[in-house]
Amino acid sequence: MTTKKLKAVCFGEILFDTFLKHKKIGGAPLNVASRLKSFGIDVSMISAVGNDENGKELLTYFKNLEIPINSIQVKENYPTGLVNVQLNEKGNASYDITYPSAWDKIRLSIEDTELVKDADFFVFGSLASRDESTKKTLSQLLNVANYKIFDVNLRVPHYTEEALKELMVAADFIKFNDDELFEVSKYLGSNHRSLEQNIKYISKETNTAAICVTLGSHGAVLYYKGTFYNNCGFKVDVLDTVGSGDSFLASLVTKLFNEVDPQDALNFACAVGAIVAQNEGANPIITPLEIEQFLKGF
Repeated sequence: MTTKKLKAVCFGEILFDTFLKHKKIGGAPLNVASRLKSFGIDVSMISAVGNDENGKELLTYFKNLEIPINSIQVKENYPTGLVNVQLNEKGNASYDITYPSAWDKIRLSIEDTELVKDADFFVFGSLASRDESTKKTLSQLLNVANYKIFDVNLRVPHYTEEALKELMVAADFIKFNDDELFEVSKYLGSNHRSLEQNIKYISKETNTAAICVTLGSHGAVLYYKGTFYNNCGFKVDVLDTVGSGDSFLASLVTKLFNEVDPQDALNFACAVGAIVAQNEGANPIITPLEIEQFLKGF
């Protein structure tokens, strides 16, 4: 995959997803960062871990990916984040997210501010606003970011309507799943029923020009520069959906920032998301050839 040399910063939770019999490294911003790195993006991660074994393992993970750890803070008084993941019979996940965790206490630094100023785009999610400490840092970084990508990721009870509205207004690009779209549309006072009407409504209410909505096995819809693009999805045998949307987002943004046609960018992103769903965990290794062959098969 040929790309311009882009710089990105991902902000927020890095943690371990714990399943019944095993654990996997995760957290939406980490998953996005991992996939961006695999596409040749110069990516940095701003987060925090505890001074514990899980924290050391996460730092080693980033080192192995050659993602800098300078902006990953180590907290003495807070543990590395954990999420208890439960999968239903369709492989869809529900999450119990421990609080407080180290990533709830990310402090602002001059170095991180400069890092964000220098980046082409800045990726963040709603979980980063559940604690006032990290929320304050996020707010200050949004003030200096060049292009702000909001990955909504609603996790009950870790968000408020006011925080969501603030983050949407700040964003240049918002990614929802379909349930999140309709929930947030209702918050904002929409009486519309269709997906496209609600996307346009949110775009107008929050002054956000680019909105993407994932639809699970039914693909995704992208509203970009006043035009709608659709992908109906790829039929695959789902092992689990953890991280599928994160890889989708990383793939879509990479293509759009490389000025690929939005429809082709959406098709590519849906393919990567489907490949992730065929595999266990959030960050399976995927080669460019694997993506190319997957797309040729449909």
